[in-house]
Amino acid sequence: QVQLVESGGGSVQAGDSVRVSCAASGLTFSRYAMGWFRQVPGKEREFVAVISGRGGSTYYSDSVKGRFTISRDNAKNTVSLQMNSLKPEDTAVYFCAAGSTVDALRAGARFGSWGQGTQVTISS
Repeated sequence: QVQLVESGGGSVQAGDSVRVSCAASGLTFSRYAMGWFRQVPGKEREFVAVISGRGGSTYYSDSVKGRFTISRDNAKNTVSLQMNSLKPEDTAVYFCAAGSTVDALRAGARFGSWGQGTQVTISS
């Protein structure tokens, strides 16, 4: 069973940086694309970033492109999201997810249940 545990996050000021990470188990990690989604109360969960199994391909939502960087460590079964130049509108609970391919994950097709997520709050 796929298990994903997010960590990091916190409360910061606009313009600051935060790094969130996700530890995965129950899957052959390097075979799967990994991604980050985020959700604010009352809104649907939205795609943020995705990285291919070997890390050679990455894609970002337009709202975070140029500010966020997704990376993975296949030896440690972890995926991280470095978030720079944070804005108040980046405030959300951040979730990681695993999918069969980059395109599938970008479309929301993922494995397993959502983890608990990690809260990132940016104040102006």
